[in-house]
Amino acid sequence: MKIPILHLEQFEQTQAQTFYISRLSDHLFTKRNLVHKTHSHSFYLGVLFTQGKGIHEIDFNAYTIQPGSFFLLKPGQTHNWKFDDPPEGIIFFHSKAFFKLNYIQHNFNLFPFYQSNLNPPFLKLNQKETEKINSELIELKQEFHSNQLFKELQILNSLNSIYILLSRLYLKDIEPSLLKAKPNTKLLTDLERLIETHFKQEKLPRFYAAQLHTTTKNLNRIVQKNLGKTTSDLIAERIVLEAKRLIVHAELSLSEIAYTLGFSDYSYFSRFFKQKSGTSPLQFKNKF
Repeated sequence: MKIPILHLEQFEQTQAQTFYISRLSDHLFTKRNLVHKTHSHSFYLGVLFTQGKGIHEIDFNAYTIQPGSFFLLKPGQTHNWKFDDPPEGIIFFHSKAFFKLNYIQHNFNLFPFYQSNLNPPFLKLNQKETEKINSELIELKQEFHSNQLFKELQILNSLNSIYILLSRLYLKDIEPSLLKAKPNTKLLTDLERLIETHFKQEKLPRFYAAQLHTTTKNLNRIVQKNLGKTTSDLIAERIVLEAKRLIVHAELSLSEIAYTLGFSDYSYFSRFFKQKSGTSPLQFKNKF
């Protein structure tokens, strides 16, 4: 089974196929043929749970669903959910192009939950915070279904306001001095982007250092200082994540997966996977 990739045009009433918002229970019912199996998206997704309990698995990490749970997913992340109690809340999608209209001048990647693959796609809101965010989302949903002048601009401004509020809540427990943008933030963002593009073909840090116009040693120093990992760690983590996705969801043999990920020898891929994940590809496949 290949992992389905959902696109905005598969959902009704999109804003020029760039924005969508719905009551969660309605969304889960009307799109049940799309959303009740493991899938990924070509868009950004946010969902607030105001009711319900269960588990939300995102890229093989399990998160608890309960009132106040807010999840924010980037394009390409795989996820599925299992509910113990009926869920309720609000879900919205948008393309990157929708947010990058000229009305908004700041960098979309400044929002911490979208800034790095290393940042958790989740925050837990208390009751007051949940009520505040839910109220903002209800107003956004009402605007989406209206025919007011400057509708798209108002949706964009409201979405931006919600993201700012969520970012403040996401970072509220961090020392204020750490909230300032670090000099190397752009370099690390560019590194993640390069790894995302080239990890199947390029597995050595020197390639990424050359692309970023720095030395391998300097790049590794920056990554280690800011993330507590090496450049090789970041590359390996992306390879292993893609391997897990393919092992569980793709109709490929383990040898074919190794080849797809740029390994000419399955035994080397198997050793690499076990060293980085603690289990062999076959053991991982059997587990799921």
